[in-house]
Amino acid sequence: MTHKRLVNLLLSAMFLALCLVLPFLTGQIPEIGAALSPMHIPVLICGFVCGWPYAALVGFIAPLLRTLLFGMPPFPTVAVPMAFELMAYGFFSGLIYQLLKKTTVNIYVSLIGAMLLGRVVWGVAKYIFALLTDSAFTLQMYLAGGFIEAVPALILHIALIPVIVIALKKAKLIPNE
Repeated sequence: MTHKRLVNLLLSAMFLALCLVLPFLTGQIPEIGAALSPMHIPVLICGFVCGWPYAALVGFIAPLLRTLLFGMPPFPTVAVPMAFELMAYGFFSGLIYQLLKKTTVNIYVSLIGAMLLGRVVWGVAKYIFALLTDSAFTLQMYLAGGFIEAVPALILHIALIPVIVIALKKAKLIPNE
């Protein structure tokens, strides 16, 4: 195993741990946790730091492992679609960032692109899950759950994540090329 792969593996484990711990900050008030989506933050940052393969894996494992360990998010109705959403977040934040020049604007492009594509993946996963369980998932439910109710989280992520990524670049903890 190369030095870079070992570092990315260790960093991915740290981001996974953050996914497990951060929801405790809002866990006493579930509405705030749902509004801010704290588990999404480490997955998105992992895409910038470690790259898409590691971030996609962290994103898929995080909600399932958190359900196994702590009973939240509820399995399977929330945890399974969320696993696919977070996998997409990690995949697309890392891939888009890898493909673009490493400018500040492209941090935002990668982040917003990943968040939009992740919401699409979440909607598809919720729809397939609804078909398999014979439950309802309408376009109105998708728009409300994926975008309208997610506005506080989207704002938080757009305000916080680029600042963290820029700080990591300035500290030379993320390649600048």
